[in-house]
Amino acid sequence: MIFFFFFVVVALFLVICQTIILPGVFWFPQSFDLLIILVIYLSLAYSNYWVVLSLVLLGGIMDSLSGVPFFLHIFSYFGVYMIVQLLKQFVFQRNLVFMMVISLISVAIHQGLILFSIFVSNGQEGVLTLDFSLMLRQLIWGVLFIPPGIWGMNLMRQNFVYFARQIRRELERKYRG
Repeated sequence: MIFFFFFVVVALFLVICQTIILPGVFWFPQSFDLLIILVIYLSLAYSNYWVVLSLVLLGGIMDSLSGVPFFLHIFSYFGVYMIVQLLKQFVFQRNLVFMMVISLISVAIHQGLILFSIFVSNGQEGVLTLDFSLMLRQLIWGVLFIPPGIWGMNLMRQNFVYFARQIRRELERKYRG
């Protein structure tokens, strides 16, 4: 239950940052989808069915808020989950190169789905009007910032669990007698 509460708080924080806070920041167009950090972290840490359900729910929320074609974020998050599940069986997960490759693949999946949705709605002319250098910068930002983001999320989760256990022990000691 503690883990669920932590991930709900982190997801809410990232959604608020991506939809409300960051659009006013200068470098926001250079940024990748921040929720990819949470998706990769959940994919690395857990292999349960509830992770898939939560990613679908999170993708649906982002599809509703962002104004992109529906199922773009759902397919993106699910694709990232499946790739990470496949690759983590063969590679040591704490490897920095592995994390950078997963970050690159994750942002590339998201960008590829955006390209596909633009191609479907506007045809080849719509795709040719895109700024491919922006997509390249987003890939670079993802490779540089997703691994430290995952490390930071792991550190926050460990601290959250530690403090929750401390509070529970204090409450048990206080109300036991």
